[in-house]
Amino acid sequence: MLALQPLAPAVVFALLVLAAGASERFTAAVYEHAVIPPPAAVLPPSAEEALALMDRNMDVLERAVKEAARQGAHIIVTPEDGIYGWRFTREAIYPYLEDIPDPEVDWIPCTDPKRFAPAPVLERLSCMARNNSIYVVANMGDKKLCSSSDPSCPSDGRYQYNTDVVFDSEGKLVARYHKYNLFMSETIQFNIPKEPEAVTFETPFGKFGIFTCFDILFHDPAVVLVNELQVDTVLFPTAWMNVLPFLTAVEFHSAWAMGMGVNLLSANTHNTGMAMTGSGIYAPDGARAYYYNMKTEDGRLLVTELSSHPRLSPAYPPAINWSSYASSVKRVSPSEHDFSGLIFHDMFTFTELTKSEGNFTVCQKDLCCHVSYKMAGKQEDEVYVLGAFDGLHVVEGQYYLQICTLLKCKSTEQKSCGQPVETAQTKFDMFSLSGTFGTNYVFPEVLYSGVQLAPGEFEVLSDGRLISKIAPTKPVVTVTLFGRWYEKD
Repeated sequence: MLALQPLAPAVVFALLVLAAGASERFTAAVYEHAVIPPPAAVLPPSAEEALALMDRNMDVLERAVKEAARQGAHIIVTPEDGIYGWRFTREAIYPYLEDIPDPEVDWIPCTDPKRFAPAPVLERLSCMARNNSIYVVANMGDKKLCSSSDPSCPSDGRYQYNTDVVFDSEGKLVARYHKYNLFMSETIQFNIPKEPEAVTFETPFGKFGIFTCFDILFHDPAVVLVNELQVDTVLFPTAWMNVLPFLTAVEFHSAWAMGMGVNLLSANTHNTGMAMTGSGIYAPDGARAYYYNMKTEDGRLLVTELSSHPRLSPAYPPAINWSSYASSVKRVSPSEHDFSGLIFHDMFTFTELTKSEGNFTVCQKDLCCHVSYKMAGKQEDEVYVLGAFDGLHVVEGQYYLQICTLLKCKSTEQKSCGQPVETAQTKFDMFSLSGTFGTNYVFPEVLYSGVQLAPGEFEVLSDGRLISKIAPTKPVVTVTLFGRWYEKD
């Protein structure tokens, strides 16, 4: 289910040469961390108080690192905000920050902690990696002094960045990434880098790239890493607040890995009060392991095996013409059953699926969505619709979407269609969804009742149809093709 064009033979040969002698598979781990937050305070904490909180969180992370290593993991990803929490002012977060050098300095903080002192967090993370012979990925804060000669220098004389760091199995700092697409209130405490960074590093088990949370919805750096730099695996620390029906962490991150054709190691923070949960290890053909839990405040370690070079696999999905099939379907006039409804502030055009089986089409602007389906037994108290959205989303960010969705409504009232719903009773014998997309970046999602994924139960054909491979084993909440048209942002 690849959104890219087929690789040229020379590129394939080069990848084969690079892969020669390297591990064909590796064991990946992600840890969903129930973060210990800072106490509410009017004044910023002292450096000692800040470190004490970070040590409490790193105690938990270190136990996860040790257990992942014990299970044979080569790399572990921990969440965004996993060391100190969130909801800071710019001044309040400053005591938690360290000056993180460029990895080109060739530094192992665990064995040379004074070289760029003070750096107690970097030292401890480095030792976690070195002492357990595992790559460790963590999110922390970076600070950089600047002067009045820099016209962009903040008034307090420093830049502050939301930052990911990667240490190899010797404890060496091998990657540093400054988050480029800050989410809403993050701009209060952090600065946006002057240019987006495309950070990659090589390992014996593939080429890795890294970015953070909200970055996944934007061309820079997400598409650049996959499309231009050809990484095999993306590391993804996140603090993802779930938004049904399309932007729940496990469904969107799984869909993104499938649509982009790469492995994705997604580590989320865990805070049910903020709807934060949902971590996973995803491959181009679906989820390998995932965790979603809104009932308890427990963290969770996931460990599983992945292909080091998924593009070289004989089973790697072919390129897809996302509009091929739907463009052949006759465009129909608006139906008497068409109506409008909001999903996450975006106005969709819906048409109700009034029968237990059939074919329906609904259009908005240049996007026409087509569904064929058969329900195993239509529940009279459940309503399903086919929806289309073609437009610019402008709430927490600005990005252009084209979405086709088969969706269960919250109730039998039309105004409930698009409202968050987690459960359903209606099972389907089959479904096929397609759309006349103007973009090649389309992410296929199937979400079952109880916020459960459907790995292995659906596929995307080369003509752009998302189809059920078998009769779905659980009731369907939504079947969605989530398109991102970056050029129209």
